[in-house]
Amino acid sequence: MVSRVIPVETFDLVIFGGTGDLARRKILPGLFRRFRSGQMPEGSRIIGAARSEIDSDGYRAMIAEAIAEFGGDEASDSDSLAAFLATLDYVAIDAKGDGGWADLAQKVRSDVVQAFYFSVAPSLFGDLAERLHSHKIATPDSRIVVEKPFGRDLDTARALNAVLSTHFNEDQIYRIDHYLGKETVQNLMAVRFGNVLFEPLWNNHYVDHIQITVAETVSVAGRGSYYDKSGAMRDMVQNHLMQLLCLIAMEPPSRFGADEVRDEKLKVIRALQPVAPHHIVRGQYDAGPDGPSYRNDAENPRSFTESFVALKCHIANWRWAGVPFYLRTGKRMKARSSEITVVFKDLGHTIFEGDTARHRNILSIRLQPNEGMDLQVTIKEPGPGGMRLIDVPLDMTFADALGADAEEVTDAYERLIMDVIRGNQTLFMRGDEVEAAWRWTDPIIQGWEARNDVPKLYDAGSTGPEDAMMLLHRDGRKWREVKG
Repeated sequence: MVSRVIPVETFDLVIFGGTGDLARRKILPGLFRRFRSGQMPEGSRIIGAARSEIDSDGYRAMIAEAIAEFGGDEASDSDSLAAFLATLDYVAIDAKGDGGWADLAQKVRSDVVQAFYFSVAPSLFGDLAERLHSHKIATPDSRIVVEKPFGRDLDTARALNAVLSTHFNEDQIYRIDHYLGKETVQNLMAVRFGNVLFEPLWNNHYVDHIQITVAETVSVAGRGSYYDKSGAMRDMVQNHLMQLLCLIAMEPPSRFGADEVRDEKLKVIRALQPVAPHHIVRGQYDAGPDGPSYRNDAENPRSFTESFVALKCHIANWRWAGVPFYLRTGKRMKARSSEITVVFKDLGHTIFEGDTARHRNILSIRLQPNEGMDLQVTIKEPGPGGMRLIDVPLDMTFADALGADAEEVTDAYERLIMDVIRGNQTLFMRGDEVEAAWRWTDPIIQGWEARNDVPKLYDAGSTGPEDAMMLLHRDGRKWREVKG
């Protein structure tokens, strides 16, 4: 199998916050990979913009160091790196003032695709949008990319949408969630809508329940002050897990188009039922041999912010009535793992006498690490002595199935930035979608705040609080094992 690289149009990409952590770790190393693959056409330019008073040569040196650190083995290609660095430029700019904007206006061309990446705090979105227009830099075809957090509740999300819509149309705004750029997430849609094997079974007649897990081994150290004002619900559930839930539960769109896909995702969010308090588990990691407690990392000894949350959700529509969706995410857990699991129902009748064990078909979609999917099927155990049944996986790990091509699978940020240049919004959130997600999330947060709920402590390196296990045990089910 050979991966096809389709070049995009010539572009100018301005990265506000171009000296920041995200730009150095993800955005620019990813663009270097796209340049090296031939997807970034000759004549395209990348312009960093930030407060730092450095010149263009200084910026190129900074990015060369970043690519050497975060760019992987490809960073050793000195010829490609030198050619890529030649596409970079830099402007020292004041987001809230007029400094640097005239210089930026001279550098950005109006006859190529224009994209502006807001890799800055959301409080600066409005200032940047306003100045791009007041200095006559942006055009009606310009695109802006905005990072999460997109608000911290419904009111602030509405305010951000209103600020951006003052200066840009909805079809110019790309709200990025890197989870949607993952190869396996997009394969989820291909598996569902491209195979007659699955779509007829994708409903409450055949599916017992669905689990979505995003487990992390990292702590909040280094970003504790931010995280303590956010928590797992705002930081992960409202965006990442919500997007995965939408893709697994949505109806087939009429075609694979941006608004058609996002219309169906919006229907899922609007059909989510309120979550009962006894279907919510919140946790905080405790101190362990490998590190301090959450409260120490957050530098808040009285913090009630959750580093773990698990929910039991229901979708009120014909397809999913009665099927529970179990969501969980947490820090300092046993392993780094993101997985969607579709557990199908038991057979209505078994012809195999003496087979007391339950044998279920389970589809597991692994987002990270070891991207791929497997389908658990029941077969006869080899050997004489009667019909004994065992469960085995039909495994499609990308690294095994695609061989060397698996190494060429693009990073999520690479794919999404190229989609911005193409003008393809399919994998980006729409304004009404963001607001609908907050409309469902806000009452959950307000409820536990009104009840003064205290998160349950859990051991670092575990799978979360014991109460999360009971959330499924009460229903006669159990979580899938968290493993890397």
